[in-house]
Amino acid sequence: MSPVRRSTVYDVAREAGVAASTVSRAFSDPRRVNAVTREHVLNVAERLGYRPNPLASALQSGRTATIALLVPDIANPHFFGTIRGAEARASASGITFILGYTQESADNEREQILRLDRSVDGFVLASSRMSDATTVELAREHNMALVNRQVEGLPSAIVDNGGGSRQIIDHLASLGHRSVVYLSGPEQSWQAKERWRGLSAAAGRCGMAATRLGPFSPRVAGGAAAADAALVSGATAFVAHNDLLAIGMLRRLAERGIRVPRDRSVVGYDDIFGADFCVPALTTLAGPHEEAGRAGVELLLNRVSRAAAGEAPRQVVLPAHLVVRDSTGPAPD
Repeated sequence: MSPVRRSTVYDVAREAGVAASTVSRAFSDPRRVNAVTREHVLNVAERLGYRPNPLASALQSGRTATIALLVPDIANPHFFGTIRGAEARASASGITFILGYTQESADNEREQILRLDRSVDGFVLASSRMSDATTVELAREHNMALVNRQVEGLPSAIVDNGGGSRQIIDHLASLGHRSVVYLSGPEQSWQAKERWRGLSAAAGRCGMAATRLGPFSPRVAGGAAAADAALVSGATAFVAHNDLLAIGMLRRLAERGIRVPRDRSVVGYDDIFGADFCVPALTTLAGPHEEAGRAGVELLLNRVSRAAAGEAPRQVVLPAHLVVRDSTGPAPD
């Protein structure tokens, strides 16, 4: 049996009555093709079963048709939504998607960028641990977009930490809490700083005493030390940097005979898979992390194609919402 012949760009051009270069531009650079012509070409291509060859397009353009997403902790469920959204957006554009794991290390992050330099067209950095200065320096030579991080002059997509933190404080204040302690994440975490900024500002407006302790490892294992420190603080409400840390705190508090939420209230961030499975089910701040991943890739593709040349880098801010479960309750008498 002879192999099935695949349709080529020339078959589409002949059937559509246009030049092969017009067919190529209809897929790779649609802004340079009349909208009616492009629609006609795409309809013909679909009828013939034609799919553009990403490798051929990359060779012609000098690009790799590949992007990389770098995350600090590939095992943290917080990043699952970001990864899904980023991969889906890349796939929709026919872009090869590489996932990198930086192990919560700014040095590893920088090394991966330098190592992958010639293999990808750009990088989406999720919760980057690098300093602003290092990020700006690398962005001079590499296309970059950020997720859950902001650096002046670079495109970014974030979940609204300030608005979300206000929701947490308002919820705790409504329950009668007058003191809160924030158990902070990694020292290099931009989100840890922004979450504390939002919590402390909101607490100040409510007349609530707010304290920051840490940094703590943003994993379940970090919860024991965080819970012990929180109890020493004397606060009646504990807000953890993320859900993994909060779940570890719930375990430690149970070991010490502290009843949640009767004796203390606990809140997390991210609403990861499993936040409603622990005992008690965790009150936490949720956000559209999958949408943030999609937006990060969209911002990067715009930067690579220079579609936004001459414009200020876009800053996408996505809304957060508090999911109230069983780990928060009235302040103890």
